Amino acid sequence: MNAATRGTSRRCRNHRHQGSEVRMRDMELGLVGLGKMGGNMRERIRRAGHTVVGYDRNADIADVDSLKALVDSLPTPRVVWVMVPAGAPTASTIDDLAELLSPGDVVVDGGNSRWTDDIAHAKKLAAKSIGFVDCGVSGGVWGLENGYALMCGGDAADVAKAKPVFDALKPEGDSGYVHAGKVGAGHFAKMVHNGIEYAMMQAFAEGWELLEASDEVTDVREVFRSWQEGTVIRSWLLDLAVRALDDDEHLDKLKGYAQDSGEGRWTVEAAIDLAVPLPAITASLFARFASRQDDSPSMKMVAALRNQFGGHAVESTK
Repeated sequence: MNAATRGTSRRCRNHRHQGSEVRMRDMELGLVGLGKMGGNMRERIRRAGHTVVGYDRNADIADVDSLKALVDSLPTPRVVWVMVPAGAPTASTIDDLAELLSPGDVVVDGGNSRWTDDIAHAKKLAAKSIGFVDCGVSGGVWGLENGYALMCGGDAADVAKAKPVFDALKPEGDSGYVHAGKVGAGHFAKMVHNGIEYAMMQAFAEGWELLEASDEVTDVREVFRSWQEGTVIRSWLLDLAVRALDDDEHLDKLKGYAQDSGEGRWTVEAAIDLAVPLPAITASLFARFASRQDDSPSMKMVAALRNQFGGHAVESTK
């Protein structure tokens, strides 16, 4: 742990002796994964007065040099938040934590894991009396300043242990956080959120392409800007579309190629399993597949939007 982190830890421990109100507010958290979102989340949690001990494979941004050092630095019951890529990296990290943590500790998976994986992770940790909370996180590269929307699943007692962190991360006000249900509910809710996001981006993208193809409309960017106030489709996505057009008015610098990060596929698969019709979300997913065969004009807007809110990579025409 570096000197700044040790100092913060001492201050927080001293505060615990100054009254129950402070004890309820301040806590110490282990955070694994300090990439684009994890690094910003560490900063936002610290700004709220909590101590964060961060570990990352990149030693230049880590506070400690190993998972064991992270676990050893935290008081019990520990809360360790995992913010690494979904799939094998998350599973491997949880396996390692299962061997290091103690009964009563809690692991929070804040990555974009599939909800079915949460059930397996919770079962593995429960065998060692370690709690598990899955938390869908939305906010992208803007979350540090604006806050993150949080959807979590798990037992109420486990969720309560991490509640001060949820309060630190969420936007100001009454909304932006929900205990959605049992284990898996958080990532299921985030999956559906991202499926809706696919369809909304596709609608803006198709509208933009149609406007660009029109002979009558001569200033598409300003048409989009005019929608930002007083219209039923005003939204943060629309604001980001205008921002993207301000950077590159006709998106000439982008290829019409948009990647999918998995949640759209999982949403469609869940809809099939539950016999729920999702024509708009399904079509938006298939449109992304089509973009990998042709240079789709509308996919330039989808790519631009993904880059604006999440910092996702884009492909240049050059």
